[in-house]
Amino acid sequence: MDQYGLSPDKPIKLSDFDPDDGEGFKSKSDAQRQLRKDLLRIRVLQEALYAEHKQSLLIVLQAMDTGGKDGTIEHVCGAVNPQGVVVTSFKVPSAEELAHDFLWRVHKVTPARGMIAVFNRSHYEDVLVVRVHDLAPKEVWSQRYELINQFEKHLTANGVVILKFFLHISKAEQKERLLDRLNTPDKQWKFAVGDLKERGLWDQYQEAYEDALNKCTTAAAPWYVIPANRKWYRNYVVARIIRQTLEAMNPQFPQPAEDLSQVVIED
Repeated sequence: MDQYGLSPDKPIKLSDFDPDDGEGFKSKSDAQRQLRKDLLRIRVLQEALYAEHKQSLLIVLQAMDTGGKDGTIEHVCGAVNPQGVVVTSFKVPSAEELAHDFLWRVHKVTPARGMIAVFNRSHYEDVLVVRVHDLAPKEVWSQRYELINQFEKHLTANGVVILKFFLHISKAEQKERLLDRLNTPDKQWKFAVGDLKERGLWDQYQEAYEDALNKCTTAAAPWYVIPANRKWYRNYVVARIIRQTLEAMNPQFPQPAEDLSQVVIED
C-alpha cells in the first residue's frame, strides 16, 4: 500500500494518480475475498484496541462529491463492533461553531482512548470549500495548513494514530454517479442541484486538494490517495491500510485485574 501513501518531501499532482487503478487482482471477486479476510482481522484488532484502552485511531475521509465516503464507511468501517467506532459527518458549520476557532468542532469529536473515530469530511473543509468559495480571505485560510499540522501533531503525541484518505475519482466517473442518483428513485434524495455548481468548480477543487495534500502530509499523519473509480478496489485498499496500521499499533488484550485461577462458578 506504500504506493498510495504520500511523502512530506515529494510533492504530488493528482493527475499522476490513476483513479481507475485496480492493481494486483484478476477479478472483483478476488479483491472482495481478500477484503473479507482483512475485515475479520480488523474486527479482532479493533476489539483489542477497545479493551487495551491506551491508543486510538482517527480515520479522515475526504473526496469530491460522489467520491465514496459513505460507501467506504458502510463497507469498511461498518464491519467492526459499533461500540468502538464513532462516525462524525461535518456539515456546514452552525452559528455556535462559527463563533469558535475552526478546529473547535473537530477537537471535541477526536477519538477517546480505545476508540476509532471516522470523519466524513473534516477540518480540511476549511482549506477546501472555504478557499474555493472565498468564504474567508486568503490570509486567513492560508495559515490553516500549519495550524492543522500542529493540531494533528498534538493528537499523535497523545496516542492518536491518524489515517487520511483522499478518495480519488475522475470527473467522468463523477458524472456517471450523479446520473445514477438522478435516475434512480431511491437515490434521488442524495441528489442536490447545488452539486452541479460544485462540479463546475472541479479544477479549483483539484488545485485546493493538491495544496492540502502536499502541505499537510507529515511523517506522523500522511495522506493516502486512494483510486476510487472502482468501489471494490477502493474498499480493499482502505481496509488493507487500516489493517496494516492496526497491526503496527499492536493493541493487546489486558490481563485480568484479579487472579482468576481459583475461581469456581457454582452450578
